[in-house]
Amino acid sequence: MTMGGSYDVKPFNLHGLVGISDRTLEMHIKLYEGYVKAANQLTAQIGEMLKDGRIDQEEMPAYSELSRRLGFEYNGMVLHEYYFENLHKGGAKKPDQGSAFMRAAEDSFGTYDMWKLDFSSVGKMRGVGWAICYLNPRSGRLSNHWISLHENGNIAGFIPALVMDVWEHAYLLDYKPSERASYIEAFFANIDWKSVEKRLQLCEPALMEAARG
Repeated sequence: MTMGGSYDVKPFNLHGLVGISDRTLEMHIKLYEGYVKAANQLTAQIGEMLKDGRIDQEEMPAYSELSRRLGFEYNGMVLHEYYFENLHKGGAKKPDQGSAFMRAAEDSFGTYDMWKLDFSSVGKMRGVGWAICYLNPRSGRLSNHWISLHENGNIAGFIPALVMDVWEHAYLLDYKPSERASYIEAFFANIDWKSVEKRLQLCEPALMEAARG
């Protein structure tokens, strides 16, 4: 997107999930819409500052703060889109046997259950943030990572395959703060593995090479 463009709010139809209430989802989507609005506002402000072709010493502090804030708001927008896209009413707790994700999990962790244990444990870490399963496009291997806030800890060049929001707003209307583990199990009951598989298709050659190796 250029500085003259804008980001659009994506539609998500997520009513009727298991263990994640419609009330939570409605609140959560409103929060996401706020990130889209903020990303657009900051992008426009930065664009205005760039119009004269230079950033002088007096403008630099404001420019720096706007740019840092844009990283937070933009990643908040994008990660929520990944999160909502990998949820689906009638989802499955496990990917299909023989699917690209199942093969990658087994190649990377030995078994799918070991991958899930690691991913869930990342999600249970203290603090607010995200648990993200990334695909290394060079090796075809999966790894699970904790992302603080939205912009701190993302792995350069890796592709998010599965994204789980573990900020308290993602589950506080349905579970106590101490019941994050129950929310994580609810998350797994609603995963749209077809969406995850589409993300892995971006790295199909690496996955095929890893399977042969």
